[in-house]
Amino acid sequence: MTRTANRRAALATTAVLAASVTLAACDAGASSSGSSKSFKAADCKAAPTGTFAQPPSGGPGGKHTVKTFMGDVEVPNSPKRVVVLDTAELDSAITLGVKPVGATRADVESGFLDYLPEDKVGGIKDVGVIASPNMEAVAALKPDLILTSKVRDGQRYEQLKAIAPTVMTETTGYPWKENFTTHADALGRIPEAKKVTAAYEAHAEKVDKALSGNAATKNLTTNVVRFIEGADTRVYGCESYVSSVLNDAGLAPTDFVEGAKDGLMVEVSPEQINKADSGTVFYTSYGSKEKSREGRITGGALWKNMTAVKDGKSFRVDDQLWIQGIGYTAADKILDEVQKRLAKR
Repeated sequence: MTRTANRRAALATTAVLAASVTLAACDAGASSSGSSKSFKAADCKAAPTGTFAQPPSGGPGGKHTVKTFMGDVEVPNSPKRVVVLDTAELDSAITLGVKPVGATRADVESGFLDYLPEDKVGGIKDVGVIASPNMEAVAALKPDLILTSKVRDGQRYEQLKAIAPTVMTETTGYPWKENFTTHADALGRIPEAKKVTAAYEAHAEKVDKALSGNAATKNLTTNVVRFIEGADTRVYGCESYVSSVLNDAGLAPTDFVEGAKDGLMVEVSPEQINKADSGTVFYTSYGSKEKSREGRITGGALWKNMTAVKDGKSFRVDDQLWIQGIGYTAADKILDEVQKRLAKR
């Protein structure tokens, strides 16, 4: 079976199992399964896709019911004043052609994540940092719909739904495709969402074929490394957002991530960084290069002697895009970068 066929089979399998997956977020831009199972890289499966509901009936002025993690919620068919409280919800809205009136931001100097076009986010009111929204600012915008997740704002659910209908998924990160279907339903953009997902699947298959058709990148393993200010370095496992995107293009991490906590990540000290070696390595930092120790680690002998580094297949990437941004707009940009970096090698 080809690599593309394997990916398709995994996608179909996880779609069937999606209802049984329980996830709990523990990282900005990533989530975990909450289980103690272990796995090998060869067992990486596509992120669950969920099932689209029927488009709402009754015209733009009507209402429809959305099934959410917190129960059924009645929302406007065509909400006009949407507030989003996390990066995934912002990506979903922008992807579907909806400009929110308000949004929380990641803890970055640029405000809203820099991979999103300025004309798409310009004019959106900043209502605070993720997981700590300014409730007065949210209410002042008079929203007719709020999008968030239980892991970010579950403790504020009663307050939020008193302001506007609030649609919560359980968590963020790995179930991003499934969450997108919920966002699309809430926004009344199901036909548009179906086009987005179909285009993404075609894009991933195109990148997969480009890589598998090249002897230098066929069966290539890929680890994603993130240097963290104030914490150990992370190597991402199968059940993280970024690894699920790479998996869609036929790229798997090494078996080192078999021990990933809840499938999300393995933490390594500077003295263990060579364990992250792979056919190729994409790396980034959360925080400055100095405070995250990126410069010291990548300047050291262990890093420089890694196969990926010596072969010219280690690539620094944008943390906001690869780790903090979650959704189809981010994923398409990641796939473009992967093809640009690897396909011609």
